[in-house]
Amino acid sequence: MVIGVCKVVLSIDAVFSLKEKRHIIKSIIERLKSRFNASVAEVEQNDKWQRAVIGIACVSNEAGHADSMMSNIVNFIEKDGRAILVDYSTETIHAD
Repeated sequence: MVIGVCKVVLSIDAVFSLKEKRHIIKSIIERLKSRFNASVAEVEQNDKWQRAVIGIACVSNEAGHADSMMSNIVNFIEKDGRAILVDYSTETIHAD
């Protein structure tokens, strides 16, 4: 079993309240869940207006598939346009 994990740091410059931020982040999270069948949640910076950190995880039987899935998710977020991808990190965990 292989677990792919990704941490994505986003900047949302066009918002001026937590309500606006949460609307955008919730929409991005739901789109990622439905499109990639991955576990997604906002994990840090919950009370910051213009910053968000999203955690993403997937389970696969091949490391290549998990890496490809994380790469596709990062590309999807970059192309979304509502938030700027500031930084991201990925990790592949092999569990027996």
